Amino acid sequence: MHTLKLTQIGNSVGLILPKEVLARLKLEKGDTVFLTDAPGAATITPHNPNFKEQLDIGREFMREYRDTFNELAK
Repeated sequence: MHTLKLTQIGNSVGLILPKEVLARLKLEKGDTVFLTDAPGAATITPHNPNFKEQLDIGREFMREYRDTFNELAK
């Protein structure tokens, strides 16, 4: 666990992540991160949390139209 302080960055407030955290998340300056709210908590991740949902929808679509895709592939 890391204790972090919010700091003034221009007209905004920022959070500075330690090098170890950046390395573990494989993040570099300029990368995009996603903040997800949960009851009583927040999660910062380099992965788009909506991507899994979109992937699942795509897989369901592919399953539903499997025969059509097979015919188109011929």
